[in-house]
Amino acid sequence: MARYGLLVDYEFCTGCHTCEVACKQERNFPVGRWGIKVNEIVLETFNKIAIDYIPFPTDLCNLCAQRTKDGLQPACVKHCQANCMKYGTIEELATYMEDKPKTVLFAPR
Repeated sequence: MARYGLLVDYEFCTGCHTCEVACKQERNFPVGRWGIKVNEIVLETFNKIAIDYIPFPTDLCNLCAQRTKDGLQPACVKHCQANCMKYGTIEELATYMEDKPKTVLFAPR
């Protein structure tokens, strides 16, 4: 049986937090609990500032098991406004990563 995961291409994440909102609504998490949380990384070098937003799945993320069982994408992927998240098999996502330098793969067991 294939193992599935979530790939985040944070080169294009705009930090809109739509994935957080979609996840909270889908899973009905209370305040302070997150299935996915957008982290902001600020780097200052040589009078330049670079800001990266990295959506980070937490231990509460189950990749929307009920949605994916029904053939739907996880809520975070469906609602991502920057279209920088992908759901699929680990093999498919690993192939995509080969050409993308700023990607993160989340693959819970």
